[in-house]
Amino acid sequence: MQYRPLGRTGWNISTVSFGAWAIGGTWGAVDDSDSMAALHRALDLGVNFFDTADVYGDGRSERLLARLRKERSEPFYVATKAGRRLDPHVAAGFTRANLTAFVERSLQNLNTEAIDLLQLHCPPTEVFYMPEVFGVLDDLVQAGKLRHYGVSVEKVEEALKAIEYPGVQSVQIIYNLFRQRPAELLFEQTQKRGVGILARLPLSSGLLSGKMTAQSTFGADDHRGFNREGAAFDKGETFSGLDYNVGLQAVEAMRPLVPAGQSMAQMALRWIQMHPAVTCTIPGGKNPTQVADNVAAADLPPISDATMQALADVYGRYAKPLVHQRW
Repeated sequence: MQYRPLGRTGWNISTVSFGAWAIGGTWGAVDDSDSMAALHRALDLGVNFFDTADVYGDGRSERLLARLRKERSEPFYVATKAGRRLDPHVAAGFTRANLTAFVERSLQNLNTEAIDLLQLHCPPTEVFYMPEVFGVLDDLVQAGKLRHYGVSVEKVEEALKAIEYPGVQSVQIIYNLFRQRPAELLFEQTQKRGVGILARLPLSSGLLSGKMTAQSTFGADDHRGFNREGAAFDKGETFSGLDYNVGLQAVEAMRPLVPAGQSMAQMALRWIQMHPAVTCTIPGGKNPTQVADNVAAADLPPISDATMQALADVYGRYAKPLVHQRW
């Protein structure tokens, strides 16, 4: 495992970490015993950072991480998120009372006195222009409820605004082979300000695993079936906002570029690590085998310049015209 600094926290976190959305819900059926086995395997392999949210299984994912902390002695960091419980999910709901209530609920779910890293959970763009919201987060740090805070965003514009606030330690943003815009301007700015980057949806909802086909089916509770056009939340959260069939074509164009001995998923994760601004990727894992496959990407050799260019060409041909300017 490799480790990189997270913002100005003083923490060094695993370059391949663990995204806990899938073990909470909306990725098809999950079994808690499988999920716990996956979490334990991640720790065994050197993962020391786990990303969750209060809405993943309505707290289920947070409670599983509390159980992990009880069952293991090794130190690790847990990042959670707040804000998506609002209904309606509007900027006016990001009040001191609501944010404090969300934090208290996550503290209870995580069975801890202080949250390692709290992230605003993809709030409406307007929130990033409301300094009073970030003032509340500063106060929660002062009160000992949070150790640090950051943001999870949909758009590069939101990230650029967020890092103007001095307390923001991290930005979680979709960055993968199908969503490359963050590298154009954002990463340069986060490096200047000492802000960490958590690359979420690194495998584009599993599309970059190379295992999906036009015949693949998804359960009624799986967002990859019901959210392709943004029916439940931002369209960009599902297959990176890319049309599924176009994504399959792009995957086929990438398949000959996968280095010998690697899976497509491992190449996709290693590609993200090639950018020094990225602190870590946070792929999900429903079972120990998936976790082990993901974690192996941390120690792979760098991708060659020729392959990096060929991958850029695939992006330019298939994904860029459809997604680049949208997020």
